[in-house]
Amino acid sequence: MTQSPGSQPTRPVRTYLFEACRELNARMTPFAGWEMPVQFSGITQEHQAVRTDAGIFDISHMGKFSFKGKHLLDQLQALVPSDLSRLKPGQAQYTVLLTPDGTIIDDWIFYYQGQNSAGEHRGLAIVNAATRDRDKAWILEHLNPEGLFFRDLTQNRVLVALQGPRAAEYLQPFVTADLSKLSAFGHVETIVLGQPSIVARTGYTGEDGFEIMVDPPIGKVLWRSLVEAGVTPCGLGARDTLRLEAAMALYGQDIDNTTTPLEAGLKWLVHLDRKGDFIGREALERQQQDGLTRRLVGLKMEGRHIARHGYPVVYNGEQVGEVTSGAPSPTLGYPIALAYVPPELGKVGTALQVEIRGKTYPAVVVKKPFYRRGNG
Repeated sequence: MTQSPGSQPTRPVRTYLFEACRELNARMTPFAGWEMPVQFSGITQEHQAVRTDAGIFDISHMGKFSFKGKHLLDQLQALVPSDLSRLKPGQAQYTVLLTPDGTIIDDWIFYYQGQNSAGEHRGLAIVNAATRDRDKAWILEHLNPEGLFFRDLTQNRVLVALQGPRAAEYLQPFVTADLSKLSAFGHVETIVLGQPSIVARTGYTGEDGFEIMVDPPIGKVLWRSLVEAGVTPCGLGARDTLRLEAAMALYGQDIDNTTTPLEAGLKWLVHLDRKGDFIGREALERQQQDGLTRRLVGLKMEGRHIARHGYPVVYNGEQVGEVTSGAPSPTLGYPIALAYVPPELGKVGTALQVEIRGKTYPAVVVKKPFYRRGNG
């Protein structure tokens, strides 16, 4: 966090669940301008709780944008490479905002809520906390404000993620909607603890689970009630190891405004054959035609050494790439990493090395994700 000479440091913003987290002896840390819990009982314990039972995360720091307008979907189509026109009410799409060069401004999830009685399309977007202001400015710059209603709900809503194989079992008593009918990447406007809320079957852990957006008073009650019911409170530390095992990209590390979705293994959300023009389309078409110069791959370290962000990837004595994320895998029992390497070195089974403090250690390219629900 920067400050001008003689100024007071900016105090991180606290979510509405800050005190509830402190009550549980959370270890707090500054993150993207917010004061967030990094761990409660311990990263490994929290990680395993999500893999075997259920864990709850305060993710209220994430950006929450509400949209409404008669031509909303048509306008948003121009901002993303994914075809939003195929979404039905109650469905969501993971996608990215792109620069004209085809590089990633941010990754986000758009939830389509259908039309109201006035014929206006409604939607909600959840974006990264660190890029919220930039995303907001970019979206508003490129959308026609006429007939469009936009609202930033970030600081007046609680957002929690309940993740794990028993998530539905824990959440159902507090929700009127039948969660068994909610499919992956589905969402529903329902009643949670007597108040209108939004429940989505989405998450960032590789497990089944839900993200619940509620008013602050209800959020506090829901958090405490789920913890009392036996759900493990979890922090950013476990969230990072869980998403890495699932090979889910972290903005600012694995993807950023120097990487394209094709390089990052996100070709599945680029629908060139299904939609018209969008920002960055020409650049992606050109890259697809010319071929990639690098791609994001999964690495398994052959030993106990941990590859961290920024470490060089070496082949035949020369640096050929760089690690973007790395950590010990609590589920698999060995260190894993994501890294960009030339496509010809990205085949599964390719032997590489990672330089750690001046020495190189063996690694092998493995299939992503490292962990898949149901077969570890």
